[in-house]
Amino acid sequence: MNNWNNNIENGYQTAVQAENELTLQRYVAGVMRKVYGKMALGLLATAITSYLMLSSHALMNMLFSTTATIWILFAAELGLVIYLSARIDKLSAGTATALFYAYSILNGITLTPIFLTYTGVSIATTFAITAGTFGAMTIFGYVTRQDLSKMGSFLFMALIGLIVCAIVNMFMKNSMFDLLISCAGVLIFVGLTAWDTQAIKRMCGEADPSTLGKVATMGALTLYLDFINLFLYLLRFFGSRD
Repeated sequence: MNNWNNNIENGYQTAVQAENELTLQRYVAGVMRKVYGKMALGLLATAITSYLMLSSHALMNMLFSTTATIWILFAAELGLVIYLSARIDKLSAGTATALFYAYSILNGITLTPIFLTYTGVSIATTFAITAGTFGAMTIFGYVTRQDLSKMGSFLFMALIGLIVCAIVNMFMKNSMFDLLISCAGVLIFVGLTAWDTQAIKRMCGEADPSTLGKVATMGALTLYLDFINLFLYLLRFFGSRD
């Protein structure tokens, strides 16, 4: 009799645990939809900004007439990312979201000269390839039960090495070295997409409900950066110059 009661009790606990797990999964999925939604709007803001820039020769001449202006824009981009990352706990969800979209618009401006270099068809083709690759890796990162956390430190060190090599090659101007950097860049951001997705998913499940708006914004910024960098490195392979 006692064994029978114990089985019922164990079964009840298992059912409750399963229900709680299902509820958590639905909750995380809902937050992740917000992450992807904000990221998609950020990409749309970047694309629209670049299109408007390309449509205005006067604006292009005004912004890109000097090298100093380009460096100022890059510095503003970097400053926005650093500020948003460092102050996210003290910002309101609305302010954090506004800063993310401001960054997306600013990035659309700085990417415009790159889009002038390549044909529209090759840019569209590369975007499609990027979207497919990013989609496959972010799905993998979301559904896999394998712990990808160990990849994080390796990918971070590889990213630092990539940045150093890119800076060095700015002075060397070695085409073969540039090709190797591009290959490494693709591999690193493919890996980061999966790793970041799993990290964001974990963060969504552990975050306080009152902070989920900011968590979604930081998640969107992280995946946005993965997508843009993957796109730029793939563009070196698939982009056709005018």
